[in-house]
Amino acid sequence: MATETQDVAGQASEAASAPGMPQLDFSTFGNQIFWLLVTLVVIYFILSRIALPRIANVLAERQGTITNDIAAADELKAKAAEAEQAYEKALADARAEAQRIVAEAKAEIQADLDEATRHADAEIAAKAAESEKAIEEIRASALENVRTVAKDTAQEIVAVFGTKKADAKTIEAAVETRMKG
Repeated sequence: MATETQDVAGQASEAASAPGMPQLDFSTFGNQIFWLLVTLVVIYFILSRIALPRIANVLAERQGTITNDIAAADELKAKAAEAEQAYEKALADARAEAQRIVAEAKAEIQADLDEATRHADAEIAAKAAESEKAIEEIRASALENVRTVAKDTAQEIVAVFGTKKADAKTIEAAVETRMKG
């Protein structure tokens, strides 16, 4: 036994003094390959049964969410376009209505202005006719006063000069003749 112990100790000291990595020791390749295959099979089963289905579910869920979000975005974009068209139409209608109201107001104001102008013209014409009538009355009155003054003056002149006695009819005829032109 002592010799066996020395043999093992000698081999251990040789192995310890042998340079290199233990993985590259050809005497243990069989063992390493076996455990490598076992480990790869275990990893394959873990990945294929647990991890990969979860990853596939997450990817499918993400793709579904993206697809739904894109569809919702397209729908919202279409609604926004419709809303914009409705807004533009409402704005155009409001502008047209405003123009119509302005035109109606202008027409109404013009009609009121025309009516006020006609009323003012009628008042001016009535006042002008009234003024002309008053002027005509003043003229007639002034002409009558001139006649009266002319007759009185003529009688006084004739009386002062006293050459002839003129009667009222003669003086009146002379004044009328002179007044006519």
